[in-house]
Amino acid sequence: MNRTAWLICIIAAIGFAFDIYELLMLPLIIKPAMGALSAPLVEGLVSGGMERAKAAALWSPGGEEYVKWARTLFFIPALAGGVFGLLGGYLTDLLGRRRVLTFSILLYAFAAFAAGFSTSLPQLLFFRCLVFVGVCVEFVAAVAWLAEIFTNPAQREKVLGYTQACSSFGGLLVGGANILAAKWALSLPAIAGEHVAWRYTLISGVIPALPLIFIRPFLPESPEWQKKRDAGTLKRPSLGALFSPELRKTTILTTLVFAASYGIAFGAIQQLPQIIGAQRIGTPAVAGHAAVIASAKEKGDAAMAAAKAAKKTDPVALKEMRQAAGNASDEMVAGVSIYQEVGGLLGRFILAVLAVIVVSRRTLFRIFQIPSLIFVPLLFWWISGHLGDASNLGLIKAGIFTAGVFTVAQFSFWGNYIPLVFPVHLRGTGESFAANIGGRVLGTAAAWITLTLSASDKPDPARMALVGACVAGAYALVGALLTQFLPEPKPEGLKE
Repeated sequence: MNRTAWLICIIAAIGFAFDIYELLMLPLIIKPAMGALSAPLVEGLVSGGMERAKAAALWSPGGEEYVKWARTLFFIPALAGGVFGLLGGYLTDLLGRRRVLTFSILLYAFAAFAAGFSTSLPQLLFFRCLVFVGVCVEFVAAVAWLAEIFTNPAQREKVLGYTQACSSFGGLLVGGANILAAKWALSLPAIAGEHVAWRYTLISGVIPALPLIFIRPFLPESPEWQKKRDAGTLKRPSLGALFSPELRKTTILTTLVFAASYGIAFGAIQQLPQIIGAQRIGTPAVAGHAAVIASAKEKGDAAMAAAKAAKKTDPVALKEMRQAAGNASDEMVAGVSIYQEVGGLLGRFILAVLAVIVVSRRTLFRIFQIPSLIFVPLLFWWISGHLGDASNLGLIKAGIFTAGVFTVAQFSFWGNYIPLVFPVHLRGTGESFAANIGGRVLGTAAAWITLTLSASDKPDPARMALVGACVAGAYALVGALLTQFLPEPKPEGLKE
């Protein structure tokens, strides 16, 4: 490993880390963002003659409008990422790995920054679509790039395994960013007249663009891709070639089993912030003024303490109390999410070690797949019956840590596996199809299913947890059944 090799690994690790950083923003910020951006819509319904309680119920978690927009924010960006990710995979094979990798990171970083200034739900949706497009393209370009630069099999497995393990650092970082934003929100400059954590969390997504600007000029292109292009032997990529007789089985199975891995995460695990956010496990209730003031005393929040002396009808004081209460809830939710990411980080590192030891790729995958099939549905079934008791928060943290170990490691597996089963001229296109159509579209659709089936007139986090258990279990079962047909890579590995 010379200096250039380390530089390549560092920039790839940054990209993988902030892939997850950007994606995991939504589960953390969706509830407070929906509450803030739907407020004008609620007032519009009230002005139109609807009772305030009824209008508010439509936009409360589980309400008709809330569910419609939550599904939209989870699924439409994934669909956009899947479609444009396919194009990105094609461009990766056509234009080169490095160029596409760099611009995809810049796209999602600045789109995330702009999302923090959204003043409406359509604006937030638009910028989240751009974020997903950048993330979907970046993953494909980075995996192909690394696999072709590090051609020694043992070294390649380690590089792909450990750089992808940095994805979970992205989850830790976004959880930490959300906690810091919640603590300091009232001291930061107002955005759209508010001091709320979710906006600052979104804005922090610009961070990965900063080192990239300085490092990019020193990054080499994939030598294998460049050699074939210079010699004129690089075949033109084609989506149809993925369904040729020799690749059809590989394409279909990798896409479906990839979808199963993502379905476990988005059907249940990524809904946990909404489940416990609605319940506010372990924090004082914040609906009434007395409870808000009690929370202010507990946390020593100056703005909240000042609101204690204000009149209850003072709109400024009420707004400050609502913002501070929401930030306190966001901080608690982010703290739980960090346990999942620590578990995911451990799982990715375990997979990176086992990838060099375990010969069979199917066996390596099942080491994590089978436990997730059993554990994740059972965990969310248990959560559905134990919400509301602060003493259970520690058990939920332990459970989500374990779920992260088994589930998140599966994502790293695909980065190691897919480059071995597609030829050079189709590597980006094949990875893109499996990751974007399988993971981003079919897999992320699990969130749409969970949110749809758990919809109710009043917020019902227990129902969401139970539905999540069923959806994750169904995806995991399909994946486990199909894995037995997953092709083992040929001994020649990356050769045509």
